[in-house]
Amino acid sequence: MEDVFTAVAVGFEALGATAMLAGFLTAVVLGVRSLARGEGGRTAFQVLRTALGSAILLGLEILVAADLIRTITSKPSLEDALILGLIVLIRTVLSISIQIEIEGTLPWRRALLRSGGQMVGDAIARDKSATRAAATE
Repeated sequence: MEDVFTAVAVGFEALGATAMLAGFLTAVVLGVRSLARGEGGRTAFQVLRTALGSAILLGLEILVAADLIRTITSKPSLEDALILGLIVLIRTVLSISIQIEIEGTLPWRRALLRSGGQMVGDAIARDKSATRAAATE
């Protein structure tokens, strides 16, 4: 049974890396589209930065899940628990730092809690809206 959960954890790790890679590609496309609409370099950079940060957040959330699955299903030891705690702490600090950079506010001060996936979806929705607005001009 441990082999099955190890495979699941590896699958989650691959999914986390894929989410970051797909998010990077999406961020580049959104940034280029913003430039192509003539919104300027500053706006394109902000779109790129927000979408990429959101993708990294999503990937980190998935990687934390993979670490939890791997640790919970392995033979319990104090060393494994400490390593998991350190990994989760580092990834949490990274996530909070990225979220503060993207939103300009502390995560617990936001009125609505947003995950990395929701923020990528918001970036895509803003892009669609801007494309429609540019097409009607």
